[in-house]
Amino acid sequence: MSRPSYLWDYEKKELEKTEQGRIFILERMINYGPGDEKIKLADVKKYWDKLDLYYPQKHLLELLIWKKYRSSRPSRTSFSIK
Repeated sequence: MSRPSYLWDYEKKELEKTEQGRIFILERMINYGPGDEKIKLADVKKYWDKLDLYYPQKHLLELLIWKKYRSSRPSRTSFSIK
């Protein structure tokens, strides 16, 4: 059995044993593509606040799941104009 393409450097069975490992697998599936597997919507919603996602993927999922942006992109500047 071959490794999933999104887990080229980890053993999936070992990661699935812990919640943090399952979150890591979900992050990788979203950020790098799920391969032949499907991403469970319930897992995405459950771990949403704990996922470290790339911004394009995060914004797309926000629109698909909640029909609006829930987060905003961090500002590139350290000052604001008033």
